[in-house]
Amino acid sequence: MEQTLLIYNTLTRKKEAFKSINPGHVGMYVCGPTVYGDAHLGHARPAITFDILYRYLQHLGYKVRYVRNITDVGHLEHDADEGEDKIAKKARMEQLEPMEIAGYYTRRFNSAMEKLNVLPPSIEPHATGHIIEQQQLVRQIIDNGYAYVSNGSVYFDIEKYDKDFKYGILSGRSLENVKDASRDTLAGVGEKRNQADFALWKKAQPEHIMRWPWLMGNGEIGEGFPGWHCECTAMGRKYLGEEFDIHGGGMDLVFPHHECEIAQAQAAMGHQAVRYWMHNNMITINGQKMGKSYNNFITLNQFFTGNHELLTKAFSPMTIRFFILSAHYRGTVDFSSEALEAAEKGLARLMQGLKDLRRIQPAKGSTPEVTAFIGNLEQALYDAMNDDLQTPIVISQLFEACHQVNLLVDRKAKIGSADLERLSKIMHLWTEDLLGLSAGDAQQSAGGAMDKVMQMVLDMRAKAKADKDWATSDKIRDDLNEAGIIVKDTPDGAVWSL
Repeated sequence: MEQTLLIYNTLTRKKEAFKSINPGHVGMYVCGPTVYGDAHLGHARPAITFDILYRYLQHLGYKVRYVRNITDVGHLEHDADEGEDKIAKKARMEQLEPMEIAGYYTRRFNSAMEKLNVLPPSIEPHATGHIIEQQQLVRQIIDNGYAYVSNGSVYFDIEKYDKDFKYGILSGRSLENVKDASRDTLAGVGEKRNQADFALWKKAQPEHIMRWPWLMGNGEIGEGFPGWHCECTAMGRKYLGEEFDIHGGGMDLVFPHHECEIAQAQAAMGHQAVRYWMHNNMITINGQKMGKSYNNFITLNQFFTGNHELLTKAFSPMTIRFFILSAHYRGTVDFSSEALEAAEKGLARLMQGLKDLRRIQPAKGSTPEVTAFIGNLEQALYDAMNDDLQTPIVISQLFEACHQVNLLVDRKAKIGSADLERLSKIMHLWTEDLLGLSAGDAQQSAGGAMDKVMQMVLDMRAKAKADKDWATSDKIRDDLNEAGIIVKDTPDGAVWSL
């Protein structure tokens, strides 16, 4: 069936029908992590959000080139032009080479993403591997008159740019607002023409470890490193072209990072590079953004092990994924251990629904309401996803499908073979392939052993019932119930669920 995907474009502040620049192909760039520490829940949200988009675009038939970068140089402590490089600082503290730090945390990030069932991007470029491309971008901006060299560094001339284009179109900030904020935060920076100007290339101080030679505008070779904003503009252009479809990231990147990216692209090429800007909202703890700068984060590994004072227990990667998908990507999500426990139960309900599908015995034909439900279910799922990735509604529709499965298991409705096959395909497609939710290999293995043990227990209970030993039969059922296992008697025999 023909599908029209609507996505919210931060640039235009409205939902727009998605239409790729090149028919059948999508270029998508998403800002990846700065690798100087372990990934936390705030990193998981954009990774999962754009993993859903990646999966769905492919399902719709697009060939997607998905680029997600690794920032391993240039991201300074204050997200502006002051302070120490975050990776270099970590390397100095731990007495390691910066690339040891970057390599170690990149591997841990990708390991966490694999556990969360986040598909790897098509290309994962590193900033340090694209210094030449960033230098070429900076040279182009200088040549076009929108940057200047000062004391060995290169700065973007925001006032000049604002006269010819418009600075602040993504964030809605005026140049005067940016200037006022810059006066307060960067009052001591004297080598800029305007305190709101941002660095394209920073001169390396003698103690700075990460540095590259570059021919400056005055003909001298100076050593330095690229500004934080350059890498995404340069690498996006290299792998996706001068114009591409989607650029994504967290809402905290709208300003200054993505605003500066837009300015750099227009200053270099004379036009914007990105058609749709998409941003997920934040994970919060007690209403405050979760992040390393706030020192209130919980790493993904701590969630998986339960090793944190705010956690009541360990939570599986799929529980984390379900928790994030239970809210729309543009809404805030406030963390609590109770919310994760609720997500764990919701995930178990979905997995049980998929499991129960295998127990349904098809009839010669379907109850009319069942056939109608299946037809409506498929359209409702597409309607939800096409409406700017409404994953909470997708989950609620799948819960309705689980309820229908329960009716079929209890023989309160009938379903024919064709309808059962269609229902099974729909539920597996949307739960596993599109939402990316699964029991996981380890859990499936454990689940198989659990199935065998439970079948032995249920056989013992069935024998007790056959012998009219009702006390033993009831005791087995009640003891299992106390352990969190529900036993239900059906026309096909007893069944169990967690």
